[in-house]
Amino acid sequence: MSGSNRPMSPHLQVYRPQLTSVLSITHRATGVGLAMGTVFLVWWVMAAAAGPDYFAYVKNIMSSWVGLLILLGFSWAVFFHLCNGIRHLFWDAGYGFELETAYKSGWVTLVGSAALTAIAWAFGLSR
Repeated sequence: MSGSNRPMSPHLQVYRPQLTSVLSITHRATGVGLAMGTVFLVWWVMAAAAGPDYFAYVKNIMSSWVGLLILLGFSWAVFFHLCNGIRHLFWDAGYGFELETAYKSGWVTLVGSAALTAIAWAFGLSR
């Protein structure tokens, strides 16, 4: 294999980040984040089943700034994954592959996930 003149595959240092590649990487990262966040959610449900004392302990942790930050990230990941998943469903049906449409749907995904997160938190905090 030594002495081969085949070109090496370029790395991330060669390419400029594009919206489509950043959204693809973010979609994968939010999938991992959702899996980890689900463990956090299951802990909360198990605490509710364990009794009022342990539930109060877990509730205090989740209402701390760290817990709220984790919940905010989890909720944004849910909405981002949802919006980008809908975008992928359109792609699976053969729509939206044009470069301009792919970029527009990418921005709609970003703005939509942020807006849905803000709406959900505004609604949740008003209760």
